[in-house]
Amino acid sequence: MFAIGALLACYEAPIAVVVGLSFTTFATVTTFVCFNAYVLDYVSKIELGKLETSRLFYSALGWTVGPVLGVFLFGWWRPAPFLIAAIAALTMLLVFLVMRLGDGKLITKSRAAPANPFAYFRRFAEQPRLITGWTFAVIRSCGWWVYVVYLPIYALENGLGEQLGGIALSISNGALFLTPLMFRFIQRRSVKKAVRIGFLISGLLFLVAGAPHGSPPIAVVCLMAGSFFLILLDVCAGLPFLLAVKPSERTEMSAIYSSFRDVSGILTPGAAWLILLVSPISGIFVAGGAGLLMAWVLANKLHPRLGQARISIEGPAKMYPSDRKSHASGGDIAQV
Repeated sequence: MFAIGALLACYEAPIAVVVGLSFTTFATVTTFVCFNAYVLDYVSKIELGKLETSRLFYSALGWTVGPVLGVFLFGWWRPAPFLIAAIAALTMLLVFLVMRLGDGKLITKSRAAPANPFAYFRRFAEQPRLITGWTFAVIRSCGWWVYVVYLPIYALENGLGEQLGGIALSISNGALFLTPLMFRFIQRRSVKKAVRIGFLISGLLFLVAGAPHGSPPIAVVCLMAGSFFLILLDVCAGLPFLLAVKPSERTEMSAIYSSFRDVSGILTPGAAWLILLVSPISGIFVAGGAGLLMAWVLANKLHPRLGQARISIEGPAKMYPSDRKSHASGGDIAQV
């Protein structure tokens, strides 16, 4: 579907672009659900932070070079960026087949009729930690929508050039190379503090960017700085959901979690349409900043030791056998 969607986009007919985008959207959701299922099968919970860091670090080159290169190639020969995307998708399929990943550990072919996927929404709604983690993902994704879609429009409206959007996105994505340092910061501080810092500073910078009668160049700089903290959230803000998922519900909850992309893709343009009825485009940055600050407040409910390793400490019973009985209750101390 990725490859077909990219090839259809080579045709400039509107219907071809719409159908191609539909294929790409389905492909994104499918691979995202399966990827999360594999991750939860093969990666221990304590290693999830390291995994997210590695994933973002190795994607940094594509995200940094891609936007600028895509704009350049589109101007040189319009089908070029889409052909590259199709080749990349087929390469990913080949790697999957060569690695023989199969169905994973817990993902097995069902012998009975599959359960109604909507039945798991009730289980999802009964677990506040999952709702909180999903909300973080939605708000973070809305922040990226505001940055990726409305920054280029803002630049055009203020005479900053039509190339600025791609250039700004490439520069911002260069921060993906810093994800190992971000991971160290998360380890030293905690998942909770990292999530709160990411939402707080990105929210404040988006608010400053949307200030009335502000300077467009300063607004662009603030948004680019805010995107740095969105990348920090890409590293850590998905962990509250992934760490809260029960092993027996991994596949189903991964499917529900992936809906954050679609929800944010509906909420952001809808909210932007309403805002533009009464405000210039800078009002969208203010709304995005307000949403990020709401997530900052919500993140205060996270457990302070979320994601930390469990440490087993030998109690005095083992050190002093004669006193074993009196210290039996102190044998193991665990950090959650």
